[in-house]
Amino acid sequence: MKAIGIVLAAGNNKMMKELSNKRAIAAMPIAGNYRSIDFVLSNMSNSHINKVAVITQYNAKSLNEHLNSSKWWDFGRKQGGLYLFTPTITANNSNWYRGTADSMYQNLDYLKNSHEPYVVIASGDGIYKLDYNKVLEFHIEKQADITMVVTDVKDKEEAKRFGNVTLDADNLVLNIEEKPIEAESTIVSTGIYIIRRRLLIELLEKAAAEDRYDFVKDILVRYKQVKKVYAYNLDSYWSNISTADAYFKTNMDFLNRDIRDAFFKEYPNIYTKVEDLPPVKYNGEAQVKNSLVANGTIVNGTIENSVVFKKVYVGNNCVIKNSIILNDVYIGDNSYIENCIIEARGTIKAGTSIVGDAAQPKIVVEKAERYDT
Repeated sequence: MKAIGIVLAAGNNKMMKELSNKRAIAAMPIAGNYRSIDFVLSNMSNSHINKVAVITQYNAKSLNEHLNSSKWWDFGRKQGGLYLFTPTITANNSNWYRGTADSMYQNLDYLKNSHEPYVVIASGDGIYKLDYNKVLEFHIEKQADITMVVTDVKDKEEAKRFGNVTLDADNLVLNIEEKPIEAESTIVSTGIYIIRRRLLIELLEKAAAEDRYDFVKDILVRYKQVKKVYAYNLDSYWSNISTADAYFKTNMDFLNRDIRDAFFKEYPNIYTKVEDLPPVKYNGEAQVKNSLVANGTIVNGTIENSVVFKKVYVGNNCVIKNSIILNDVYIGDNSYIENCIIEARGTIKAGTSIVGDAAQPKIVVEKAERYDT
């Protein structure tokens, strides 16, 4: 594909609550074995984009560790590669990234030193499968200046979380309203864009000269009547995990066989960093129903309708229902957990009962000692 990639993974969102206290949203675990950023990187790789930059800033340690080798997504090439860009103090600049446009502007050399004619820009918190080549074909066919990928979320309440998009019959974008109080339609932006590289450089330089820092508000919305902005419709599964409730629902969606198979059994594949862990061990009275349980986990109790990540220990007579258990959690004997998200590396003492609301799962951050002294 004649394009380079930019993954925007620098932001934070208070609506993730405690879940983003220790990691970037793009590093959030998904479906047992994956991270959120794996999906966009896999889409880039499967679309034959050889050169991809990931722009990080907030709580980037976990994300950087996950991306410490490009081989997992097949970016380890002589021509191209995977680049990580964090804010850098220079003689001319000492600012952190002040917005999405500013984060790209501060790394303008990446764009100027590339030769591919197009740029694919995507956020690191979207869960979807997409061949960006099809979007590029649409972009060229429409002779668009900017093409944005949109989807129909079906629900106007849900649509208020995103950029609301109004289109004409030819999919020309008529209006974009970012996170409206009341959504006029259920068509929303997915945070995926294709733009000619030279045009992006020009628009970023103009925005910087005017102290404008946000790609959506200061470029996309501002130029929608000046440039031809078209919308490409994504009609397959798409989810954005930028709130705690959306994160919980997205993981639960993978308990649906059709969704799970579409991501993990249908070509092309979704890739991730592979850890050398033993398979799941089921002991004694262990029972698992309609759940995902990742490698390195030991199960002694009952798990129903839940997603259990890597290296979790589930004690004797434990019951886990409708919950997400993140990596390296220890759950003591005779514990009961329902409608919860248990933060990574937590310890749930024996005999503990934690029950959240089915409509708004409880986030549990428990750092109790694993062994009494």
